[in-house]
Amino acid sequence: MTRTHSEWWSIQVELLGGGQAGELWPHPGRTFAVSPGHTFHDFAEAIDNAFARWDRAHLHEFHLPLLGKTVTEHHDADGIDPDQLLNADTATLGQTLQPGNEFGYVFDLGDNWRHWCAIDTQTFDPIEQYSHIPNKPIPVFGWGTIPDPYGRLFRGDNGETPVPTPSADFPWPNAPAATTITLHTPGYYTLTRTFTDEDGEASDRFGS
Repeated sequence: MTRTHSEWWSIQVELLGGGQAGELWPHPGRTFAVSPGHTFHDFAEAIDNAFARWDRAHLHEFHLPLLGKTVTEHHDADGIDPDQLLNADTATLGQTLQPGNEFGYVFDLGDNWRHWCAIDTQTFDPIEQYSHIPNKPIPVFGWGTIPDPYGRLFRGDNGETPVPTPSADFPWPNAPAATTITLHTPGYYTLTRTFTDEDGEASDRFGS
């Protein structure tokens, strides 16, 4: 369910850390346009899309500290206490939250990808900011590098294979020669590879 554009919220979501990436700083984040009439399930899908989650076979839940409640899909939960565990498929953000509130979101309860969420005190006009009223929550601003859920830098990365040197056709055939390429894994390292001569010799510099 959507509402009129004057009632929409702006919600900032920052990824605190999780999985093999560990604790992240600075926190990558996204700002979402969300209607109070959207369900928590709608918002969870928007967050997972914006944070590049391709493996969705994991549980997730919201934590509402002011109410002392948790929101998750009831079909994935055992021993449900409806007074403490709200149904993400039916509960809307506007039923439990209001501008100025902060709350948490966790994706993959094993790897514990934790997010801090805050609702702006100013309402959000999607017509003015986004040119139309979306059917679902959408990201409208963002920053930072999103880590791969499994810490992979490249296809075939098993944690032991060295980072391959870009091919002669990188990034496409007949493209201008690269002078610097940055390979970045949040929480691990940044490798800056600088090409110093016409033969493609490279010098590497690691940073944390």
